[in-house]
Amino acid sequence: MTARPLILLLAAPLLAQDAAMAPAVLPGNGLAQHDFFYAGEQKQHQMFLVEKGKVAWSYIVADSKGEISDAVRLSNGNILFAHQFGVTLITPEKKVLWNYDAPAGTEVHTAQPIGTKHVVFIQNGDPAILRVVNIASNQTVREFPLPTGNPKSVHGHFRHARLTPAGTMLVAHMDNKKVAEYDSHGKEVWSYAIESPWSASRLANGNTLITTNKKLVVEVDSKGQTVWELKEGDVPGYKIAGFQIATRLPNGNTLVNNWVNQWSTTVDPANTPVQALEFTPAKKLVWALRSWTDPANLGPATNLQLLDTKSAPENVHFGDIK
Repeated sequence: MTARPLILLLAAPLLAQDAAMAPAVLPGNGLAQHDFFYAGEQKQHQMFLVEKGKVAWSYIVADSKGEISDAVRLSNGNILFAHQFGVTLITPEKKVLWNYDAPAGTEVHTAQPIGTKHVVFIQNGDPAILRVVNIASNQTVREFPLPTGNPKSVHGHFRHARLTPAGTMLVAHMDNKKVAEYDSHGKEVWSYAIESPWSASRLANGNTLITTNKKLVVEVDSKGQTVWELKEGDVPGYKIAGFQIATRLPNGNTLVNNWVNQWSTTVDPANTPVQALEFTPAKKLVWALRSWTDPANLGPATNLQLLDTKSAPENVHFGDIK
């Protein structure tokens, strides 16, 4: 009588493992759907450039420390990335052009270039600080504190912030349960209350696209009214581990990553989840990326920057800083 409950307990995890993470046949053309730059938050630093369906460039540091939470490829091919314990700018040849080491007890999970001379980043800490550095002189040219829900719980403060076309900064306050917009001197000019926001960006139509780690993507207008949203239930047949960053594409589609937590989950090579999903405004899935095997083992997904057309992410300003 004691053996039967034991068998049932042992069988349950096996049944869960057998559940398909995604359909065998995916929409779109796999790696060849888009050219893109890819980076993921995981136990080692990994970034990739995919062109014409193949990995054209990679950056892999097996003995690295800290997770890559934010990364962007500039128009000249240089790459800026925030990796928990600092921020680094490298050339395509992997030469370090600039580096900032986060002081002990602090973390940096988001950074953005402003032109070719400045970098803006948020330093989680007590206090948390938004800082703009001139990377030529390595001098801080602007900084101000940011409020946090729990000043001592540094890891949970911020993951993503982005400049707007108006030269303000949208900050996802993960532990303060809101997205807030600040001018270049630290004055809050807009906010939206939402549970556990991970990322936020201002769209061309003036709305704000927000991703939470509650598996939700929502677009809200300036009054805080929801005009579009995507939830786990909108993707039947796909196991959603967690959304982190959503991007509105020029064609109106929305690209969302599906991040797998490498610290608490082991990916089954025979049953891998998708790493990215592209939806039409009507939430039709037109592309799902799944690439977990060599020669294109991309690993967990956080940042996906499409490169189908030329762009210059560094062409932004923060108030008078250009």
